[in-house]
Amino acid sequence: MTETMAMTVPEKARTRRPVRPKLRRLPGYLFLTVFAVFSVFPLYFMAVSATNTSSDVLASKMLPGGELFANFEKLFAAQDVVGAMWNSFAIAAGTTVLALIICSIAGYGFEVFHSKGKDVVMSILLLAMFIPFAAVMIPLFQMFAKVGMVNSLGAVIIPAIATPFLILLFRQSSRSFPHEIIEAARIDGLGEVSIFARIYIPTMRATFAAAAVITFLTAWNNFLWPKVILVSNDIITMPMLISNLSAGYVTDYGVLMLAVLLASLPTMIIFFALQRAFAEGITGAVK
Repeated sequence: MTETMAMTVPEKARTRRPVRPKLRRLPGYLFLTVFAVFSVFPLYFMAVSATNTSSDVLASKMLPGGELFANFEKLFAAQDVVGAMWNSFAIAAGTTVLALIICSIAGYGFEVFHSKGKDVVMSILLLAMFIPFAAVMIPLFQMFAKVGMVNSLGAVIIPAIATPFLILLFRQSSRSFPHEIIEAARIDGLGEVSIFARIYIPTMRATFAAAAVITFLTAWNNFLWPKVILVSNDIITMPMLISNLSAGYVTDYGVLMLAVLLASLPTMIIFFALQRAFAEGITGAVK
């Protein structure tokens, strides 16, 4: 009897021990759940409002309505949604591709071919991050006006293809890149272009993904510079289209929310598709 009691008491203790860590984690899970609800709620309200009338949106209706197709008809009748989506995608994609090429080469060069002179240049680039864009907007406009590039997508793309932030991101990530591989590749006879294309890019794919997400989202949501340089209403982007919808005397908030939803979909797709690589690239992980 005593032996069975001696065996059952430790067994009960063993079964109770795993429960305590779960109870300790419960407040943390509740805290994260509450903040997750607060984070997702604006997206939910935006999606629901796109299916309601303007009066329902102003009344903060939380349930889906039946005005989605009517809002679609009003939106496409009032604005060139297809053209705005295409212009935004062309600007975001072109900026992302060119920025990845230029900034990755710059970050690779700053770190692999290290020197004191390049540290001075990098310091100057970092100081440029503190200059607000409004201070250089007028000189940029005058420069593009002299070369006849006003009201062109190229004028929107070019100022964003070489940013100090992306150069710094690639340089910092390159510090964890194994330089022994570069030396071994040089001994095997590979040139710097081949090393960069065949070794550096595949190894730093997480950093490229993080830079792609940041650049695409920034270019897609850019409003001030396209509004200044695209002087004609024939060429607009999605942020400009949303601004046009809210600039009238009477705003149809159902149509406005539908436009915001359509403008948010590409950025959501890009982020969720590259979410894991984005997290690895931001933390500087190299695989």
